[in-house]
Parts: sequence; structure tokens; C-alpha cells
Amino acid sequence: MFKDLKTQLFASSMAAIVLLLLAVWFITRAIYTPAIIIIVLMCIFLVGVNLWFSRFVSEPIENLTEAARHIAAGSYGVRIEKTSENELGRLTDELNSMSEKVAVAEKSRTEFISQVSHELRTPLTAITGWAETIAFDEAVQGDSLRGINIISKEAERLTGMVSEMLEFTRIQDGRFNLRVELIDIAAELEDAIFTYGELMRQAGIEVNYTQPPAEIPLIPGDPERLKQVLCNVLDNAAKHGGSGKRITVSMEQDGEWYVVQVRDYGPGIPEAELPYVKQKFYKGSSKARGSGIGLAVCDEIIRRHEGTFDIGNAPGGGCVVTIRLPISHEEE
Repeated sequence: MFKDLKTQLFASSMAAIVLLLLAVWFITRAIYTPAIIIIVLMCIFLVGVNLWFSRFVSEPIENLTEAARHIAAGSYGVRIEKTSENELGRLTDELNSMSEKVAVAEKSRTEFISQVSHELRTPLTAITGWAETIAFDEAVQGDSLRGINIISKEAERLTGMVSEMLEFTRIQDGRFNLRVELIDIAAELEDAIFTYGELMRQAGIEVNYTQPPAEIPLIPGDPERLKQVLCNVLDNAAKHGGSGKRITVSMEQDGEWYVVQVRDYGPGIPEAELPYVKQKFYKGSSKARGSGIGLAVCDEIIRRHEGTFDIGNAPGGGCVVTIRLPISHEEE
């Protein structure tokens, strides 16, 4: 691999060795002037080799590495300027070709998801509506009522997945925008807890909320998007909390940040899976049903608010989600 570059580097190294041997030969014979000239020439030569290496080897490799990082992070379609016709130039061509193919495949997948999601939304709405109507019929009892309730519950779950997928396609297509206004983030958190509180109590899950010690000033943000994140995090804590049956929620100010933490007391996340849990469609070893993109959407929403969205394992067991939002930021 890199035969041309290896040949050039080998030739440069051999030339430097020859110059060094000549300088040593002159010095051993007390012929200092030619030796000094050769040493100066060798220094100039080595500086030239270093500059050549930096220009034609180091910089292209750095550009290739940076492009590979962007592609791995989801920036498909990245292209690198080709600066030579050697092995690095051919590698640049291959990477550009791969990036274009991945971008086309990702666009096709996004369009497919969007189309399927739209096609599913209408029949799911009809199924949910009819299931609720039939459930109110007094003639429907016993196993029939239980079956109708299952249909209604599963239709609602699928509707949630469809909404997540549509949200994901908006992000991918660049149609994801924030409607920023001054909001009370503590009130949004309390609303989210209230929204899920009754459902969690019915499931036997205890929710402990530690209110902020002082009044929280208003911050710029999209209330609907942030509530979507908070509800998603609470829902995940309930789904993945296992037999812990307890969730703790807290909010505090940390310097220039508001910090929201949601912790469950379940088995936690395997350490090997932690780096990937926010990647779209990643579900790991979890047996909970879902689209696998909810956390990716949450991460993007918080990133658009110039905050951070971190997931880890809590000391003593369980999973903890930490959301950090700046007290003030420039409106996008």
C-alpha cells in the first residue's frame, strides 16, 4: 500500500544517509569546509523533506481522517479535494465515492420512512378512534373488552412510533425548526411529570420530584420541543426501569446552566452500549419495544437549544439522564 509514497520517502532517506556519510568521511580526514557545506545542505534537504511530507502526506491524511469522522457522525455527502494522483489521491476518490453512495442510501431511507409514516398515520387514527368507541359500548364485556383495550393501546404505541419517525425525517431533511420564546422550564418539567404521573401510579411506579431550591428565571426555548424531550425521558425511565418501580427527578442551577436529571432504579445500560444509545435506530439489548430513534430526536432538540443530553449509569444502579440547558443563548 502507498507504493509511490514509500518509494519517494525511501529515496529521500537514502539521500540523507549519503550526505551524512560524506560529511563523516570529510570530518575523519580533517577536511572541515566541505563537511560543513554538506551538513548545511543536509539540513536544508531535511527541512525540504519535512515540508514536502507535511504538504503531500500529512495534510491529505488529516483531511481524510476528518472527512471520515464527519461521515461517521452522520454528515453524509462530504467531499474532499483531490490534491494528487498517488495512493492518497486514489484513496480520496474512493472515500468521496463511498460518501456519495451513503448519502444517496440515507436519503432514500429517509424518504421511505417519511412516506410509510404518513401512510400509517391515517389508518392508526381510525383504529384508535373505533377501538375507543367500541370500548364504551356496554354490550362489550369480558375478553372482548380486554381485546379492544389491547388494540387501542397498541394503536397508540404505533402512533407514537410514527410520530417519532416523522420527527426524525424532519431533522434529516432540515425541516426541523425551533419556535423560541421565553419559557418557565421548571413549569414544563412539572407539566411533564403531571402528564405521566397518573399512568406511572397505575403501573406501580413511584415518582419523586425534587423542586429547584429557588425560583427559576425564564429562559429562551421551544416549549413544545422541550416538553417532548422531558416526556420522552420520563417514558423511557418507566419502560426501562425494570423492577425498580421508582423514578427520581430533580432540577437545579449550576452556574450558567439549568440541570435536569431523571433517574430510574432498573438494571441500567451495559457499559459497552452506552456510546451508542443516542444513535438513531439503536436499541441494543433492550427488550422494550420502540422505534429506537426517540433518544436521537431528544439529543437533537437539546443540541438545537445549545445544551447537552447525556445518558449514563447512576452510582448504585439504574440509568440517569442529564439535560443541561444554558440560562441564555443566541436564538437560532
